[in-house]
Amino acid sequence: MTLFFTSDAALQTALDRVLDQMRAEFALTPTQMAVTWVVYDPPYITNTGGALSATDFWQRQPRGASYRGVELIYPASVVKLFYLVAAHEWLEQGMIPPSAELDRALQDMIVDSSNDATSLVVDMLSGTTSGPELPPGPFETWCHQRNIINRFFQSLQWPELTGVNLNQKPWGDGPYGRERAFVGEHYENRNRLTTNAVARLIHSIAGGVAVSAARSQTMLNLMQRLMPSGPPEPGEEDQVTGFLGAGLPPGTTLYSKAGYTSQVRHDAAYFELPSGIPGLLVAFIEGREHSKNRDILPRLADLITQAIASTGPLA
Repeated sequence: MTLFFTSDAALQTALDRVLDQMRAEFALTPTQMAVTWVVYDPPYITNTGGALSATDFWQRQPRGASYRGVELIYPASVVKLFYLVAAHEWLEQGMIPPSAELDRALQDMIVDSSNDATSLVVDMLSGTTSGPELPPGPFETWCHQRNIINRFFQSLQWPELTGVNLNQKPWGDGPYGRERAFVGEHYENRNRLTTNAVARLIHSIAGGVAVSAARSQTMLNLMQRLMPSGPPEPGEEDQVTGFLGAGLPPGTTLYSKAGYTSQVRHDAAYFELPSGIPGLLVAFIEGREHSKNRDILPRLADLITQAIASTGPLA
């Protein structure tokens, strides 16, 4: 598989050491982690305001490393980044009309990770709605419509998207009616993503080539996170505390989207360190015993930051 980044032996060695330490500190099994890490060497090709054409951008591969980066894993709310890009593609092509209500839903989907907002976005993208179970014929049509998001991303022909599934709404208590039938008796049709796929999507947004330069900047703005003034309320998450952003140095500019359930704790981040060095880190952590642990992802980000300092950019 030809990836969007060039596999770098020094980075892979550094990542392997980091993950060995993570396993030792948090009793993570080898299959409870998946990580993709990308570094950018000068001249930086991200956050340029779309200075590079898409053709030029994709020819300039950053260095990277991954661990289980091709494993298909339930992404939780990280999938909302794909719905964000799809919504802007639909808007750009005139497939859906712009509206203040859609803008509100996109903002709440990314900034607050609202599942209700995401439900509206998926409905608008696919022309479907949730509701009672349907007879076989109408249900087949409904399923075909809901898979339009999959068809769009497969049309990009990114090898990182092999096997992914992007057709399910995120839920609080779970799906009902036609949504329950659609996800499958054993949830075999649930969303699936890889850390490599998420990393490439964020790379395209940060590079200004997701849909258009202007729309990429709009999406990146929604992803920007500020360090919260205090911890979140009990039972709540703020997408920084307990996630990658909490382990990055003070003064880092952070753009991210987290995902979490009782079974997983994920985060996907593009960041610019106080030194100006950009980086990209996507981490999926699985296991009920780890999903509530707010120390794992910050520690990973801290160790990766140390590794960036020790490896340094290419001359």
